[in-house]
Parts: sequence; C-alpha cells; structure tokens
Amino acid sequence: MDEKQKMDVAVFRYGVIQDFVTGIELEHGKREQLLQEKCARKWAIPFSNKTSISRSTLQRWIRLYRSSGGRLESLYPNEREDKGSPRVLDSDVCMTLMGLRRELPDVSITFILKTIEQRKLFPDIPSLSTLYRFYHQQNLMKKKMPAEDRLKFEAEHPNDLWQSDVMHGPRVEIKGRQGKSYLIAIIDDHSRLIVYACFYASENRATFMKAFEQALLKRGLPRKLYVDNGSAYRSRHLMHTTASLAIALIHARPYKPQGKGKIERFFKTLRSQFLPGFTGTTIEELNEGFATWLEEYNNRKHSATGKTPLKRFADGIECIRPTPADLREHFRKKVQRKITKDRTIMLDNHLYEGPVELIGKKVDLLFHEGQYDQIELKHGQKSYGIVKPVDVHTNCRIKRDKNSNPVIMADNPTAETGGVWGGIS
Repeated sequence: MDEKQKMDVAVFRYGVIQDFVTGIELEHGKREQLLQEKCARKWAIPFSNKTSISRSTLQRWIRLYRSSGGRLESLYPNEREDKGSPRVLDSDVCMTLMGLRRELPDVSITFILKTIEQRKLFPDIPSLSTLYRFYHQQNLMKKKMPAEDRLKFEAEHPNDLWQSDVMHGPRVEIKGRQGKSYLIAIIDDHSRLIVYACFYASENRATFMKAFEQALLKRGLPRKLYVDNGSAYRSRHLMHTTASLAIALIHARPYKPQGKGKIERFFKTLRSQFLPGFTGTTIEELNEGFATWLEEYNNRKHSATGKTPLKRFADGIECIRPTPADLREHFRKKVQRKITKDRTIMLDNHLYEGPVELIGKKVDLLFHEGQYDQIELKHGQKSYGIVKPVDVHTNCRIKRDKNSNPVIMADNPTAETGGVWGGIS
C-alpha cells in the first residue's frame, strides 16, 4: 500500500476504537457490551473483502494505539515479512513440494496431494487450498509450453477459403417473445467480403445449414470451409453436404481461436459501429438495419487490402466455381433406416411404406428439413422414388396373390378367405 492508503486504513481503525481510547474509562460492563456490539456489526473495511472484526483484533488495535502515545501511524497496516510464502509451510516443506512438482510436472494438484499422503512425506498433510496457493506463487501450476510459430496468411484467390463463426447478438422480440439473437456470418478470406450474414433465433445445425445455403446461392462454391468445433459444424448433415459439393470442411484446433482472426475482427467492428446505434426492438428490424450497414461495409476500403471487399472479390471472379443448378438437392438430410417385417419405415414419428423386396434391409432416406411429403428412398445406388405414408385403412383390405402382388379385397373383408380378417367368426 502507498502512504495515502495506509492512512485511510488507520483512520478507519481509529473510528472503530475511538470509544475506548478517548481517555474516558468505561465501566467493565459497558466496555464488554461495546466490544460485543462492534464484533457483531458488519463493516466496510478499506482494501479488504472482510466485513467483520474479531475481538482480538479490536483489542490489538487499542493496545497499539495506547502504547504509541496516541499516534495514528500505530494503526497503519503492517506488511508481512513472509509475503509471498505460505505461513503454514516451512522451508523444508517448500523444497520438498518443489521437488515433487519437478518429478511430476504434468499431473494435477489433487494427484500431488494423494502422492504426499501415500508416501507419508509430512507429519501434517497440507490442505489442497494450501498446495494450490503455493504452486501458484511459485508459478508451477502449468507446464510451460514452447512458443508456437504462427504465420499471417491469406488465401490466394476469392472463394479459396471461407471462414464462418457465430456472434451472440442483442435480445430482441422474436415471434412475439423476447430472446437472444445470433449472427451467423461467413467471410471470404482473400477479399474480406462478408459473403453472407444474418441474425437468427438460434445457432443450431438447421439454422447454420440455411445460412450456408444462402451464401452458396449468392457467392458460388468455396474450395474450403473453415469452422470451429461446435455441434452445428460437426454434424453429419454438413459433412455430407460439403463432401457432395467438393468443399473441404476444416475444423479449427480446440482452444486455438487465432485462425479465425479475420471474422473475429469483423465481429469487433460490428459491435463498435453497428450495434450501439441500433434502436429497433424486433429481429426483423435488426436484420433490416444490419443489411444496410453490411452493404456499406462490403463497399468500404479495407485497411489490410487497400480495396473494398466487393471489388477485390470481383477482381478474381474467373476463379469462382458456380453454384450448381441442383444445389438444393445437396442440402437434403440423409438418414438410414431399416424396413420392418410389416414393410414400414419410421422417420421422426412419421410412418411410411417400403418396397417388399427390401424388407429387413437398411435403406437411405433423403429429405429436406421439415418436408416429410418428399422423402426419397435409396438402396445402394438405386432410387426407389418418393415413399408414401402408411394408410392403415387401405391396408386392411389388401391381400397378396401367389406372386406377392397386392390385390384389393371387396368391401366386406370376410367375403373371401385369405384376407386379414379371414377365419374370424
């Protein structure tokens, strides 16, 4: 502490003990009552997290003040002579602990404590908190990692590499209710063009797939897509889609955000230049204002490239792979199901009919999210077309001929034998 801070502490302490040191002797009962009241009270102690003062501390302050002849400096806080060293550990114990850490550099502090107990190194086992405090003070908590050589990079051409990430946005009204918004953004590494960005009500897989599809429709196909390790980016749906479009899906190394510096820089600009001025209340207003700001951003000269993102992207237009006409087909989900003995397939609580020849076999179902009336069934490389929902009422009037071909029965299911009701009287 500096001199002013020490004086503030001393003034506080004098205020606490002034009833005892003013020269007026208090009766024993009155003095005892006053001590108890001060010990029970909550205090705002300068430069301390504590809120109470013990009886022994009060008596020590009184004794110090009186023995000094009433000098305020006697109430200054004293610096610890052993500052930086745990009071409960002597030098031999400290040396042993440091040697133990050199022996076991990569283990947890909990494991070190167990080792001390197993080897019976000390008669009095230090607590876990004491060990944590000691190793923190000695800078022995983490193994020192060698410096990593990182090089600044930039993709050579537009659409060579896209980076994508999610930024948590403001709380706005979404479908009549307040909720957090999420900005899903995709940036072209070469030009710094934001190929697509929009605020959504969630950051799940389905939402990212919508954003990714819009980006491809707007700016063509990238050669690589660089994303983090969130569940939305690890989904089989995304892996299947990128593979079918010949896009390499690259995941950032865990806890290494440096590779996404360009899109993080964009988020920083957005937070400082757009969000402070946003005055709307709904997600529609948020996206409307953001779209206007984003158009200006893409047409503003970038300090790193000396060109506007849109101009630099357009300068390499000949390198861009066009979006295929059947792009939407590449975004179909693909799931595997087994056709049961009664020739049915269950998908998300919807029941469908499968081909007789595939009973007991696993098949692939391809469909767009939420579109359960357009599900294509494939087995191997052969397509069996769009599956039909099961109609249980029609099925009760169907029997099979000797070649397993379906034959519609008469309205009276008991009129002929062999029907599902045949033989029941």
